[in-house]
Amino acid sequence: MYRQGRSYGNRYLVLHAFPRGGPGELRDGPRLGLSVSRRVGGAVQRNLVKRLLREAFSLEGTSLPADLDVVVVARPEALELAEREGLAGMRSALAEVVGKAAAT
Repeated sequence: MYRQGRSYGNRYLVLHAFPRGGPGELRDGPRLGLSVSRRVGGAVQRNLVKRLLREAFSLEGTSLPADLDVVVVARPEALELAEREGLAGMRSALAEVVGKAAAT
């Protein structure tokens, strides 16, 4: 499945973008999938990262084409960013990789 898409990354996140094919599919906007492994931290820390990523994607994901499926993989450094800068830091990290994806 990952062969069909493109990936873009930075120190905190990796964004995998896949075109959604097929006629007649709803184009409500890009769909988000999250992957936050145990390497990021315990359950409380992983949920913090996921919660911030969902909120950041709702703000930054509008610049992506509506026919994309997006999987965001959090790297272990994402927890440090979330605890240090909160939503603003996560939003800027996500905006960086979304900008790379939107440019291509």
